[in-house]
Amino acid sequence: MPELPPPHIRTARPDDDGELGLLDRLAWSHLHAVMPEPQPPYAPFFSERHTPEDCLVAELDGRLAGYVHLGFPTPLDSNRHVRQIQGLAVAEEARGRGVGRALVRAAVEVSHRRGARRITLRVLGHNTPARALYEAEGFVVEGILPEEFLLDGAYVDDVFMGRFL
Repeated sequence: MPELPPPHIRTARPDDDGELGLLDRLAWSHLHAVMPEPQPPYAPFFSERHTPEDCLVAELDGRLAGYVHLGFPTPLDSNRHVRQIQGLAVAEEARGRGVGRALVRAAVEVSHRRGARRITLRVLGHNTPARALYEAEGFVVEGILPEEFLLDGAYVDDVFMGRFL
């Protein structure tokens, strides 16, 4: 079986807004989302909090296959050395092709290049595929808020993970 080409990772562009918004809505699940399922009218994908410059996208076969949002955990200057993964999604048809791993690695590299010393994230306790990916990429559990969210009738832990760069 021939090896599939790796995804191409690039910084998002403003004109990716519609396609990323659609991918985000199609990927929505209580496995990773704490917000209710999006309903029309849909908000723009990019905002003041998440600009195209803060988003990396993965392309496979010339099509958008996933994204990762990078941001700061707080607005404080004393916390500017830390970046945070604030969203990660992979299109269903692209899962299992290394897109998520490539996006996490790119987020780590970009964060380091931008001067960060650490990168953190929050993941739901029941999202075992994401937790396994993050652990494989060097993230460790740094804290757990037990039963922090009530999602689809079940209480779910909020897990804080991080790694030094």
